[in-house]
Amino acid sequence: MSAYGSFPGSRPRRLRTTPAMRRMVAENRLHPSDLILPAFVREGISEPLAISAMPGVVQHTRDTLRKAAVEAVEAGVAGIMLFGVPADENKDALGTAGTEPDGILQVAIRDVKAEVGDDLVIMSDLCLDEYTDHGHCGVLDEHGRVDNDATLERYAEMAQVQADAGVHVVGPSGMMDGQVGVIRDALDETGHEDVSILAYTAKYSSAFYGPFREAVASSLQGDRKTYQQDPANARESLRELALDLEEGADMVMVKPAGPYLDILYRVAQSVDVPVAAYQISGEFAMIEAAAEKGWIERDRAILETLLGIKRAGADTILTYWATEAAGWLRQA
Repeated sequence: MSAYGSFPGSRPRRLRTTPAMRRMVAENRLHPSDLILPAFVREGISEPLAISAMPGVVQHTRDTLRKAAVEAVEAGVAGIMLFGVPADENKDALGTAGTEPDGILQVAIRDVKAEVGDDLVIMSDLCLDEYTDHGHCGVLDEHGRVDNDATLERYAEMAQVQADAGVHVVGPSGMMDGQVGVIRDALDETGHEDVSILAYTAKYSSAFYGPFREAVASSLQGDRKTYQQDPANARESLRELALDLEEGADMVMVKPAGPYLDILYRVAQSVDVPVAAYQISGEFAMIEAAAEKGWIERDRAILETLLGIKRAGADTILTYWATEAAGWLRQA
């Protein structure tokens, strides 16, 4: 019995009694403008190609990519992150197709820019892995190891051609030491001071990338453990964060999202720049597979995971459900 004559004296359930009450006291809310759509565009195809491990996601043609961009704008999605998929015969050891002005990613940037202009923030993956015949994110040395500094030279070239194509934001994802600083210098020296950098600050070596490798037709031989972060480490992400900010990152990102919510929280508590998180292919595939089996409620599970990422501190979320989820949120 409390001093006020009833037990219990505190009843948190009072604030859960109706949908209107729950909406009023909600501590976090998802909005369509929190979401960014990753999209793949493949060179030389006339019809979109389904990605078997990612139901509903495709390798776009140039025409269907334009349509996807328009749909994203109409749904209120904030941005689109573009990944180019070159023809196999155009891959080589240096990832040359990634720096050709008419390479598939640069063409796609121009296509989307022509279609939606500034109504959608156009982002580009700045990495060599899609374009190299060995599938690594950088140039290899004579011993078959990724050469950090030689790779930075290639990233500087990529930044310039992507900016020339009209991208608003570049996303260096290779986890090379010094990549943000080199890219910032390359952009500024070529008159692209307004192009932003979304740094892949904490990108972990993860088992959840599997479906993505199908999505980009990866030629990877071996693994990326010498440059992507070790899942065992947390403090290391804050060191990477400090370096990226010092080098000029405008925004920072944690990838994957779901298995690394603790890292996302640490990063978000440490910075005053926008923080993104990437809900990656394996996270997507698990929910779709479980929903297909009837084991979970698909739509509720999607929104719950997105809300969890938001609650952990993400300002923006890259998710393959961006357009679909934005539609639900607009109707709520």
